Amino acid sequence: MAGALVAVLVVGLWWGLSGGGGHAATHHGARPRPPSHPVTDPRLESDWRGDGRAVTFAFGGDVNFPSGSTLGDRLSADPGGALGTGVPSLLSGANLSMVNFESAMTDGTCPDPQPKTYDFYAPSTALTAFKAAGTTLVTEANNHGEDCGRAGLQMALAARTQAAYPVIGIGQDAAQAFTPYTAVIDGQKIAVIAATQVIDSDLQTAWTATATQPGLASAYDVTDLVDAVEAARKVSDTVVVFLHWGVELDACPDPLQEPLANVLVQAGADIVIGSHAHVLLGGGYLGSAYVDYGLGNFAFYNTPAPTDQSGSLIVTATGRQIDSVAWRPALIEGELPVPLSGDEATQALAAWNSARTCTDLSSTDGTSLATPQTESSPAPAAAAATLSVDG
Repeated sequence: MAGALVAVLVVGLWWGLSGGGGHAATHHGARPRPPSHPVTDPRLESDWRGDGRAVTFAFGGDVNFPSGSTLGDRLSADPGGALGTGVPSLLSGANLSMVNFESAMTDGTCPDPQPKTYDFYAPSTALTAFKAAGTTLVTEANNHGEDCGRAGLQMALAARTQAAYPVIGIGQDAAQAFTPYTAVIDGQKIAVIAATQVIDSDLQTAWTATATQPGLASAYDVTDLVDAVEAARKVSDTVVVFLHWGVELDACPDPLQEPLANVLVQAGADIVIGSHAHVLLGGGYLGSAYVDYGLGNFAFYNTPAPTDQSGSLIVTATGRQIDSVAWRPALIEGELPVPLSGDEATQALAAWNSARTCTDLSSTDGTSLATPQTESSPAPAAAAATLSVDG
């Protein structure tokens, strides 16, 4: 409760500092706009639609290929077919698709296993599997992205370059780790940023990318993350943030997720999504932006119920306007997602919708939380201090 109260105060503080209204606790009612100021870039306006053409995104949750698992064996035997037919089906019809690669990526060895309960690593042929399954890009900004140490991270960076396949959220320094994936799709400029709000406390210093250190894009560094979102907002029609966040097996947002979502939406993010909990969390509108607090597992080993509940989130946007959202439910069998149909799909969709009840999200869109002022203001010190707490 104390964490939630601080979160509300933090969001309210940003509005106070930026001249906005005191609307931190209610996200969907009318909000008095701050005094008008000249806008130099129309992309900062909440009704920006770009060139008017819609782009469809497909997002899946956690994927890995541990040695000795069915997925690991499938990757070894046939990288191009490792993700089966369910993954391509769930991502089909999208202009851009993305999942979380819950693993270090190496040459197949683990040169520096980290002091953790689970060290996940896979060879770079995983990129072949993702590409063959119709996945546009992946993020490695998660609590397994550096499971094989600094040497393993360098293997991932080299493999990314060699394969010419986008792996975001990692880099030789913070600037590279926060660099978004960008694309022009049907004339619309898209930016996707990845970061993690989950790193083992004893590894945070070693794993976090800084100005002088390779590592992961850390969402604990709220200032860098907000700066990346605001920079992307100024040159993009649609801005997406993919986060690793939440608490494992907890189907409701933790005290850090909701305030971080608010901060990012106010900074200019149009779609905020993520994974980590290995179960499905709620999705819905935060003002006029769309947020999903947890996509669960997508293709994953060791999936007893409820971690076997899977699916893909399909979002269509025209610039900053969210046109439609759909959940394609699936159930993991043999470590791969199997799309559901009929009564099973109806029941799974109802369960997914009910997960929204313990969030700050709405089933319908509302007034934008972002203004040209909040999209041009640094994250306040109070927000940075609150969200840098190890959850």
